[in-house]
Amino acid sequence: MPPAITVALSVLNGGKVLESAVRSVVEQSFVDWELLILDDGSTDGAIDKLPFLHDPRIIVVRDGKNIGLSGRLNQAVAMARGRYFARMDHDDLCHPERFARQVAFLDQHPEVDLLATQCATMDENGKPNGALPYATSHEDICARPWLGFPMYHPTWMGRVEWFCRHPYQDPGPYCCEDQELLLRAYRSSRYHTLPAQLLTYRLRTHTAWRKLWRTRKALFAVQAKYFRCQKAMGAIALAFAATVLRVGRDAAREVRHRLLS
Repeated sequence: MPPAITVALSVLNGGKVLESAVRSVVEQSFVDWELLILDDGSTDGAIDKLPFLHDPRIIVVRDGKNIGLSGRLNQAVAMARGRYFARMDHDDLCHPERFARQVAFLDQHPEVDLLATQCATMDENGKPNGALPYATSHEDICARPWLGFPMYHPTWMGRVEWFCRHPYQDPGPYCCEDQELLLRAYRSSRYHTLPAQLLTYRLRTHTAWRKLWRTRKALFAVQAKYFRCQKAMGAIALAFAATVLRVGRDAAREVRHRLLS
């Protein structure tokens, strides 16, 4: 029998945090799933050290290549046997009831295409340190597309058919393949977020300013291209203003970090 859920976990050198992430999937109260661990060219051997590989629900996919997250997720969608497709990252933790609650909601709401959850946050050492902002309804999630969509990628679950209709851009834009997909699909889809913290997201204390700059630049390019096609020049201006504010905030944080280090 095919599983209810196909879980996609793309891994590039997952290190010591990989085991806890996979354990949080194995220990779900909802047990009807398959986990595709897609090795994106890892060299640290962390996948082979996992104590769960005897579980027949876990499938390691390995070809020795590094093709990036978007390519691996499209590969997982093509391989999926489940009714639902779920995301997971190698450094986050699922709440034990995450799959059960998401499946129950999607079963009861066939009009919803993509479902996320609230996220608690933790630091590099696993210490809780807050929560990420969120919006619940499709209208609130999509109210300001020039600012982005508050639907956190590792929490996503949706029907496999939706992901087949809306594949990830490959190669994806730098560190914002999720926002590109949400922007491209939101007018023809329905999004929703469960108002419950069903995943703990690992936030790094410091992210290099250059990486943040590349991410902001890539996202604005995606937004500008989309809004230009929609002839929404005002939205491009708003997206540019939001990008400038974010870059300024990133720069201020970088200055503070260098002064304190």
